[in-house]
Amino acid sequence: MEPYTVFIESLGWIASGLTIATYAMNTMLLLRVLAIVSSLFFLAYGGLLGLWPLVAMEATLLPINLYRLWQLLSLRRKVARGSGGTMEFDIIRRYGTRRRVAAGTVLFRKGDAVDRIYLLSRGRVRIEEMGIEIKAGEIFGEIAFFTEAATRTATARALDDIEIHDLDEAQFLRLQFEDPGFGLAVMRTVTRRLMELGAAPAPALAGRGDAGGDAPVVPATPPAP
Repeated sequence: MEPYTVFIESLGWIASGLTIATYAMNTMLLLRVLAIVSSLFFLAYGGLLGLWPLVAMEATLLPINLYRLWQLLSLRRKVARGSGGTMEFDIIRRYGTRRRVAAGTVLFRKGDAVDRIYLLSRGRVRIEEMGIEIKAGEIFGEIAFFTEAATRTATARALDDIEIHDLDEAQFLRLQFEDPGFGLAVMRTVTRRLMELGAAPAPALAGRGDAGGDAPVVPATPPAP
């Protein structure tokens, strides 16, 4: 076999091996990198042999994977520049739904179904049964995603006119997979809050629960005259 033929076949085998390897990756970052390198090898292989349908397909996939890789790296740079742990949740602002809520509004009540996690961008939220305040830059609603009951065990009420960003369950799970740093930040928050609950005096724990959930935003009931 001529050296030129061996070289071309080697390009095809390397490209095929890289494509198979992408399916074994457990993070989106490595998957995108291998997909890009695979496309480059396939472009060389297809171009040398005149396999134009293959060249057209890889020429289409290459910019798509480059763009997705750029998105992932941009998010990681934002996290790296952050301080105090708040920048780790900026990904929720990027992909979440923004809502403005008036002071006194109940975001969710104890017993509501869980399907959403929140980032508080502005204002304050009180978790009534826990007696704590959530401040701007903090997430809430995260603990309930890790429970079997899948219902809220606390009521959240806006203390000020607030701005929130929320993710549904499918978005939350996808972002944890695509950005392990985000998933780690959520787990750290869950662990810290559970430790705070465990360290609280027994009387203070009565009636306490999770600070998460998704229910329709319900106006607060005005006091009786």
